[in-house]
Amino acid sequence: MSFDDKTKAELAKPLNSANVKPPAPGKYGDYIEGWKVIEEANRIFGFDGWTRETVSNMETNREFLTLKGKNGEYQQWRVGYVAKVRIMAGDVMREGTGFGSGMGKPEALGEAIESAVKEAETDAMKRALMTFGYPFGLALYDKTQANVVDVVSEPVQRPSTFPSHLSAITAAKTLDDLKTVFGAAKADKSLTGTEAEDLIIAKDARKAQLTTPDGYVPPAFEGME
Repeated sequence: MSFDDKTKAELAKPLNSANVKPPAPGKYGDYIEGWKVIEEANRIFGFDGWTRETVSNMETNREFLTLKGKNGEYQQWRVGYVAKVRIMAGDVMREGTGFGSGMGKPEALGEAIESAVKEAETDAMKRALMTFGYPFGLALYDKTQANVVDVVSEPVQRPSTFPSHLSAITAAKTLDDLKTVFGAAKADKSLTGTEAEDLIIAKDARKAQLTTPDGYVPPAFEGME
């Protein structure tokens, strides 16, 4: 089964420049972080729409070196691994190969191995996902980066709380109820200035309706603005 039109459209979109990081010291080439690639895969394919499998992870080198530093000689493990990762999205399979290196103190060989293994698997995963399209980093293989663009995020539109506040004010059965619901409205920072003014008008109107026939207003309610 091939991808649906929505997924195809997402895969054809250019790479958001906000997802691109400059090369780390000693490295070359812009890149996308591993967590961001996973996030994009979840967004485009769905959380349950793709799988990742480590097909192989082999050690390429392991050295225990004596090096010279500013404070004299020190010893360090240096380890390298090459991994192959398989990605399945729907019934489409892609594979990628990546390399990872790790360094550790003499007593921390395990940490060096773990670092190398993780880096190799992440690199292989990124290379496999890259073949699906620009959003996964394919755009970075073009020296001109013509498909790397600035994407302006659309502001999140949240439903207005004004109608619910207005409804609560006009439906208040007693002055105490009115004071409570109007207090909640006053604390709502999402209201615009015009909405706040309209609620004050609605509160005053309802207050007048609830006031006793002789014009008496309970003292506890007099301070409500």
